[in-house]
Amino acid sequence: MSKPAKKPRIGAHTPTTGGMAKRSIDYAQEIGAEAIQVFASSPRMWAMPAAKPELDEAFKIKAAAMDLETYVHAPFLINLGSPTVATYENSLASTAYSLRRGSEIGALGVVIHTGSAVDVTHVDQAWKQIHEGMMPILNALDDSSPFLLLEPTAGQGQSLVKKLDDLEMYLKALEYHPKVGICLDTCHVFAAGHDIATKGGMTATIDLLVEIAGIERFKLVHANDSMDVCGALKDRHQNIGDGHIGIDPFKELLKHPAVANAPLILETPGLEPAHKKEVALLKKLRG
Repeated sequence: MSKPAKKPRIGAHTPTTGGMAKRSIDYAQEIGAEAIQVFASSPRMWAMPAAKPELDEAFKIKAAAMDLETYVHAPFLINLGSPTVATYENSLASTAYSLRRGSEIGALGVVIHTGSAVDVTHVDQAWKQIHEGMMPILNALDDSSPFLLLEPTAGQGQSLVKKLDDLEMYLKALEYHPKVGICLDTCHVFAAGHDIATKGGMTATIDLLVEIAGIERFKLVHANDSMDVCGALKDRHQNIGDGHIGIDPFKELLKHPAVANAPLILETPGLEPAHKKEVALLKKLRG
């Protein structure tokens, strides 16, 4: 008898106020999560607080007992393509810190936004500085380290990844390093102009991602509906089914074989009640 097809895990970004070992774990239990994402430091500050090994260990033990996969979202401030020296240097330090903290809590991946060159005249230099700054960080990782997961943004301004095709440039800049993966945000990709709301649109978009990056690099999905229409270049998340993407594309997403190893993480409005309802909906769509 053949084994049943593997299905993607479903979960949400969880708050950490009060500690990951308490708040994040309780949140995951309440909403029925199979995977979670956390901030390992403030998402809007460069602060890099020291680890507390005993709390990290408590979190890992509880997560393992629940068979819970963990991912870290690095600070939103990170922009490896920035023309501002201080921002670039802080971005490198924060990325390295996030990868280290990810390792310490047993995370499988650390998500960073692909960022912006800010100025059209800085694009070529942006790719050079990403290569020069990131290769030593990536080469210091080992087999047990989390993956660095590139998350394309909503395509606004001088985004380095305006549409998925631009991921090729990012992967080239990082020498197609084996520890680099991709996180697909459904709201972002829709905002950038990939019409995943039309029938077959989600499948075509995932097929394109696999063609560009390879199925082995597709590691995570941020499952978000969108407050705005396709191509609006606006990063405004909405609850599943309450936005312009709708429910059917997520059913299409969950049936795509490339998503089997890429958990779906909600980053939608609301806390436990909303996320519990959405986790249940996605599980129902998963079948």
